[in-house]
Amino acid sequence: MAISFSDLHTESGLKSLEEYLSGKTYISGDQVTRDDIKVFAAVLEKPSGAFPNVSRWYDCVSSLLASSFPGKAVGVRVGCQADLAEAVPAEEAKKDAPEADDDDDLDLFGDETEEDKKAAEEREAAKKASSKKKESGKSSVLLDVKPWDDETDMKKLEEIVRSIEMEGLHWGASKLVAVGYGIKKLQIMMTIIDDLVSVDTLIEERLTVEPASEYIQSCDIVAFNKI
Repeated sequence: MAISFSDLHTESGLKSLEEYLSGKTYISGDQVTRDDIKVFAAVLEKPSGAFPNVSRWYDCVSSLLASSFPGKAVGVRVGCQADLAEAVPAEEAKKDAPEADDDDDLDLFGDETEEDKKAAEEREAAKKASSKKKESGKSSVLLDVKPWDDETDMKKLEEIVRSIEMEGLHWGASKLVAVGYGIKKLQIMMTIIDDLVSVDTLIEERLTVEPASEYIQSCDIVAFNKI
């Protein structure tokens, strides 16, 4: 029969365990069982003298774990060895204990069920999926950048355009194209990562505001192709 106690780190929880252990040596009989080990693991530290039954039981279980599983019950306190010997002879405890492989470690929290294993695998898979960076699509864009007039310094205009840096934006080849009356426009290629760069935002917030707007009158998207 599985026995459990809640809130063993609180005074009320320890009080319920104190009452339960009144007249008892261990949780489920006259020797240490898995119920004792589970409850022991839930108690954060040795209770004070206000809980004499719990304190005695804690020392006895601690002593048995330390002597029976050296190096495995990490942090277990050793105490009440004489009381343990009187209440639970070592040979009897070994005789009644289930056989286990030499490589088995002490499981303080019970056997792992198939549901636990499946849930752990699903959590691990979800973690890997979320940590894997999603590969975003790319686009190739041809942009027309128009000056104010024929006196605009086109070399300076291009320098200003290329000086704009954004994550996911890469400027490419460019050329000057005559539009009439001695005025030329800049045609420039750029490659963008779609999830990181909005061409409309680039134009409205970077290319047609100061200081770029001193040289650039307007910008138009000539071609927009997915790569």
